Amino acid sequence: MRFRAMVLEKFNEPLRMKEFEVGELPEGSVLMRMLASGVCGSDVHIAKGEDPRTPVPIILGHEGVGEVIEVVGERKDLNGEPIKPNDRIIWNRGIVCRKCYWCTVAKQPHLCPNRKVYGINMSCGDYPHLLGCYAEAVVLLPEVEVLKIPKNIDPASVVIASCSGATAMNALDSLSEPLAGKTVVIQGVGPLGIFAAVAAKSMGASIVAVIGGSPERLSVAKDFVDVLINRRELSEEERRKKILQLTHNRGADIVIEAAGDSRALMEGFNLLRRGGTYLITGVAVPQDPIPVSVYENLVLKGITLQGVWVSDTRHLVRAVNVVISHESLFAKLITHRFRLEEVNEALRYVEERKALKAIIHFE
Repeated sequence: MRFRAMVLEKFNEPLRMKEFEVGELPEGSVLMRMLASGVCGSDVHIAKGEDPRTPVPIILGHEGVGEVIEVVGERKDLNGEPIKPNDRIIWNRGIVCRKCYWCTVAKQPHLCPNRKVYGINMSCGDYPHLLGCYAEAVVLLPEVEVLKIPKNIDPASVVIASCSGATAMNALDSLSEPLAGKTVVIQGVGPLGIFAAVAAKSMGASIVAVIGGSPERLSVAKDFVDVLINRRELSEEERRKKILQLTHNRGADIVIEAAGDSRALMEGFNLLRRGGTYLITGVAVPQDPIPVSVYENLVLKGITLQGVWVSDTRHLVRAVNVVISHESLFAKLITHRFRLEEVNEALRYVEERKALKAIIHFE
């Protein structure tokens, strides 16, 4: 069988269509036809060569939902259900070694230093080639963890659970106290920020506020959050005063950085109450260092500063459940749909923030 894919052959150059042949696959592999692939903001950075993990050539795309074409031998999903042709599935985008300290002792498999990720550090130069979601088909290797999803759910709506959703659930999973009654401020109004907002609200947060600069994205977000703050209309000091007004002059219980920019932290520290928690979720590639006033921002306020790196299997499962429970909300996030051959245009729309969530759809 032969399938087309859009391939990044050189950084900072357009992706090009290539065709790959799939022959014999290892026992336990799953060949699936793509139904929907998400265009993640990190794909833009990867295409520019800003992610040190990425080799070329590579098929980008680490968010996807597919329909099973063939199962080599027997496979079961995370619920123990047999996987068979025509099933719709999503999968944990990362493959961990299950042998290192982080996998076996620390029980933090998402921090595995040997982690392989579809569309990020698995080259299409290696057989079976189809190891990214910007393709008509993807091969899931035997060690990939798979979850069946209902056929009455739009695949495009579930795609967000693969990356932004799972990462947001990892962030919220790290909290030491329940969210009930808490005030949450989210910096960034892209897919990651909005997923975190929906999840936080569903877990009991009393007030969820988002800060963003895109009028189009803020307009979409109004259906998800309690308070919208446009950083282009309010100064940093005005934004801080707005959060203080919402929190009896204390500051937010939890601030979530979902902007993808380290510089956001300089404002975020000032939005957080004493004893609050700061979750850093959006910084996914190396960036310039930022100045931090350790005494004023960390020690005197006694805050918890938590870095959040990707996710593990339980976070994916929880993210899928959030989407299924709020499908109509997540359907609104999809502002643009592109065909496979239009991937370069899709990446441009995401980079220019014309799209809130862009999807590659397949017929």
